[in-house]
Amino acid sequence: MIRLKNDIQIEGIRKSCRLLAEMYKNIIPQVVAGMSTKDIDDLCLEYMQAHGGKPAWYRENFPGAACVSVNNEVIHGVPSKKRKIKEGDLVSIDVGIDLNGYISDSAVTLMIGKVKPEYQKLVEVTRQCLAAGIEACKVGNRIRDIGAAVSAVAEAAGYGVVYEYCGHGGGLEVHEDPSVPNVVGRGPNPRIQPGMVLAIEPMINFGVPDVELAEDGWTVLTTDGKFSAHEEHTVAVFRDHTEILTLRD
Repeated sequence: MIRLKNDIQIEGIRKSCRLLAEMYKNIIPQVVAGMSTKDIDDLCLEYMQAHGGKPAWYRENFPGAACVSVNNEVIHGVPSKKRKIKEGDLVSIDVGIDLNGYISDSAVTLMIGKVKPEYQKLVEVTRQCLAAGIEACKVGNRIRDIGAAVSAVAEAAGYGVVYEYCGHGGGLEVHEDPSVPNVVGRGPNPRIQPGMVLAIEPMINFGVPDVELAEDGWTVLTTDGKFSAHEEHTVAVFRDHTEILTLRD
């Protein structure tokens, strides 16, 4: 069931999203080659707790406050003291914050140091996919219009669009209805309405769109071992516009 949010709820979600945006602005300059993915997780946790928030885990027993995925890890990378990031890596950070019961969700892919031009393009196109998906998220359109917009941008660049995982509703819980695929599928296709709060999150692979689960039971990998990028914003739909709640200045 899709839960439409009222003005009071959206304001609470907005505050949570602002905290998440400020967290990213604070930690992104600190992410450098040589640190571990656990170091990144610690930065996220320390910031949110210092400002009254707590982790909003995508699954309750996930071993970290943030999903930190490197290179061919698409999503849900487990923070580890042993996993060091290095020059040329792509590092995707996906965080949700629970602030007084209101949930924010956003992801960003960082380019560490000097990254190969083909991977720079992958990140740039993934951000374009997110922008296209948000542009399609407006009253009167349908959920599949978001996936159509995302996949059109990615496929024009020759990339694979992950279809096994997708965006979702949110704001009061981490994952709510509706699912928001990044491709045009055959599932439910509800009309976009005022009061919807959605997490739109393209996951774009340099190679094939197929993914598999790693041995740790959490991390999602590209099946061909090629790099992937992940960008996500939480948005709120109003009658005359759509607001990007997690937008960083």
